[in-house]
Amino acid sequence: MLRTVTLLGATGSIGKSTRDVVAENPQRLRIGVVVAGRDAQALARVAIETGASFAALADAGAGPALAQALAGTGIACGAGRQAVLDAVAMESDIVVSAISGAAGLEATFAALTPGRVVALANKESLVCAGAAVMARAKAVGARILPLDSEHNALFQVLGTEPISAIRSMTLTASGGPFRTWSAAEIAVARPEQALAHPNYAMGAKISIDSASMMNKGLELIEACFLFGLEPGQLEVLVHPQQLVHGLVTFRDGSVSAGMALPDMRVAAAHCLGVDGRLDAPAARFLDLALTAPLTFERPDLLRFPALGLAIAALGAGGAMPAILNAANEVAVAAYLEGAIAFPGIAALVEAVCASAAPDAAAPSDVAAALAIDHEARNRARALLSRAPFAVT
Repeated sequence: MLRTVTLLGATGSIGKSTRDVVAENPQRLRIGVVVAGRDAQALARVAIETGASFAALADAGAGPALAQALAGTGIACGAGRQAVLDAVAMESDIVVSAISGAAGLEATFAALTPGRVVALANKESLVCAGAAVMARAKAVGARILPLDSEHNALFQVLGTEPISAIRSMTLTASGGPFRTWSAAEIAVARPEQALAHPNYAMGAKISIDSASMMNKGLELIEACFLFGLEPGQLEVLVHPQQLVHGLVTFRDGSVSAGMALPDMRVAAAHCLGVDGRLDAPAARFLDLALTAPLTFERPDLLRFPALGLAIAALGAGGAMPAILNAANEVAVAAYLEGAIAFPGIAALVEAVCASAAPDAAAPSDVAAALAIDHEARNRARALLSRAPFAVT
């Protein structure tokens, strides 16, 4: 059966991994629609390379450049919010949701239509509106498959076991580029150092989140909604080799591990295969005899306070995860622009969360989630010029 794929976030690292898997399996997969943020030239190249029939950019201002780049190719295109939603509405079997940040929430929600598979790499969709997204998927009969390597590993390990059989789930973290750095060294870390992830080539936002370990906190929140667990059933272990991506501890004391090379094409292949495994090149298989010893350690919440903030937000529930995510996106952007030092990311997020109403309700739909996101971003920007966030 030939399945058609809509690729949201087509020019990013996960988009590249997805395209690689599709190219390896031309008898089973084809890309019909590609969507990206603002890079018209990059999206045009992807559209031509994949043979897509439609390409859309979220940035309306980049529409003319995209149209010019695709002139004479026969590939239709559009730009702006409505163009993205139109792209999502086009017929497809699988939607890969890999738009970074809260910007991917509306498109992910729109992708949930009857009988469709959504391969979810946009963790912010569940962080910002997890209950609403999962309820919508259940109501319409859509299927969500996790494309993040950790959640995908847990999903595969769980198999047909009921959630009631689980005692706990463990997500592993590489520890990022600052795993062995002292707090003093981290305090003066430059953006280029924070962007140097030891195992993956990723976009700027997720690379900074990995360096602060906020990314692992967001993944804990995502896992809570994805698997229907209680916050106390989730934990993090730092595993620098990144060969074990997740562990499931069952009620009887047995532990099963999801293992693979640190290659996003492994998780992408599982999601795109849906109910039938795809073949992978030999280079993508793990040979344990050739690996270094596997090590695990507890995360240090003193050096990486962002993870602690995410754990607290998960425990608080309600609107707090969405507020945490919005504040973090503003803080990461400020750090990359040189407006704050690295510790200012967690400090700003903490201040925004502390100023929020503790009993604010979780969003019931996309509109409510976006309203919470907008308010938290405004609060974060208002705090940016105040100590201790500003770089002196």
